[in-house]
Amino acid sequence: MSITVFQRARLIDPSRGIDETGTVIVDGKKIVAAGTDALNQGIPGGAEVIDCTGKAIIPGLIDGRVFIGEPGGEHRETIASASIAAAAGGVTSVVMMPDTDPVIDNVALVEFVLRTAKETASVNIFPAAAITKGLDGHEMTEFGLLREAGAVAFTDGRHTIASSMVMRRALTYARDFDAVIAHETQDADLASSGVMNEGLYASWLGLSGIPREAETIPLERDLALARLTRGKYHAAKISTAMAASAVSRAKADGAKVTAGVSINSLSLNENDVGEYRTFFRLAPPLRAEEDRIAMIEALKDGTIDLIVSSHDPQDVDTKRLPFADAAVGAIGLETLLAVALRLHHNGEVSLLRIIDALSTAPAKLFGLPGGTLKPGALADLALVDLGEPWLVREADIRSRSKNTCFEGARLQGKVLKTLVGGRTVFSA
Repeated sequence: MSITVFQRARLIDPSRGIDETGTVIVDGKKIVAAGTDALNQGIPGGAEVIDCTGKAIIPGLIDGRVFIGEPGGEHRETIASASIAAAAGGVTSVVMMPDTDPVIDNVALVEFVLRTAKETASVNIFPAAAITKGLDGHEMTEFGLLREAGAVAFTDGRHTIASSMVMRRALTYARDFDAVIAHETQDADLASSGVMNEGLYASWLGLSGIPREAETIPLERDLALARLTRGKYHAAKISTAMAASAVSRAKADGAKVTAGVSINSLSLNENDVGEYRTFFRLAPPLRAEEDRIAMIEALKDGTIDLIVSSHDPQDVDTKRLPFADAAVGAIGLETLLAVALRLHHNGEVSLLRIIDALSTAPAKLFGLPGGTLKPGALADLALVDLGEPWLVREADIRSRSKNTCFEGARLQGKVLKTLVGGRTVFSA
């Protein structure tokens, strides 16, 4: 077993509330020491020593909402290509959505994902299974069998379940298996033919809008059902001040509720749509600036628990169309950390809170290994230069699809090395 010593690094470990200069020692697959006193026994014989002066070590990111094409849409993204992109972004684990073809709604598909990941992926891939068969919102899947097979959560991915009875049953059954129901809320009737945030800017562009209430009305229903069933409910991607307020009230009531936010909703607003730029056609749509600011406040005060990339690869044929006809979604695995670090660099959110939302909190929510630099934990970590500037260029994107919202963006914070289970899976 090889031993690696990362010396003089800034250690950021939200699981222990640590932000200090120290050493991390990795022996084989595990972290054996991490902190200011890690070298009390001296440097182990035969160890590789890496001087990390001016660099930071963080727990590997855990991205709680990633769409991958495989099976059925391998031209957009495979499990292998997504894992390469993830590793480059410091992401060591991803929760994969069931929106595939066929849908991940049975044991065979969960096993297929896990087997393919074991054979081809360089990071940990954890499948989330569908709540309803075929994501059609009607007949529930076999939660117990899917959980046993390795599903880490239940979600209908991009789809919102219209039936309150189906959602009540889902929360009740999931409670029995201590599983999380992660739900993206958008009222189909209210959203209707809307393609961006409803407001003055949409009117100027002549595009039909999606009101904030389209997100909030089904969310309020879900939160009421979470109170009723005492099931674990995760609001997968909120984007409005109204939604944050609703989640905050549910938490105050003692409901088992958590919330996530897409990095896009934290860093962009409706004005970024510009002259019909289809890479900014997202779900939920980019909202007004006051909603973006509300998302940052909700992240700071703990109303929002985790940040996700909402990585959703789409090919050129489905994006280079009139705005209203273009596919929804953007990639985000490679830029997730650097874009989140903008909040640190401009003093809006503490570094510990950002890393907590990107790593420690999702590990806890989905019951996954990782999210910590504690001795004894698997060595899933990233070495980062927090200050290094870089430019997002399409030619450098590792994902099979190139539909990024950050083409040409100047970012600060570069991943230098990513380890998964002690093995280096990315090195800049």
